[in-house]
Amino acid sequence: MPPRGSSKHRPLFHGLVLASGFVVGGLLQQVARQFFPPGAAKQFLTAGVSPSLGPLDIDLLLVRFRFGVALDVSLLSLVGVLVAYLIARSLF
Repeated sequence: MPPRGSSKHRPLFHGLVLASGFVVGGLLQQVARQFFPPGAAKQFLTAGVSPSLGPLDIDLLLVRFRFGVALDVSLLSLVGVLVAYLIARSLF
């Protein structure tokens, strides 16, 4: 009997679910920032932590590159990850 639950899926599947959850959560966050009225609820739901790495400059005389990564994690982005996980769990 094959294992039941998410342990049978590969890491790529989990990464895609996590990435899609952050995208949906980011969408929810932007909608909330745009359309919620000013107040405590808007501030609570859209406040987040923004860790970043970089920028790293690479200058090759002819071409210059700048690399960096930044995340914007809020309560709504975590809700998006939870929703994506629940949908993926119910489908597979």
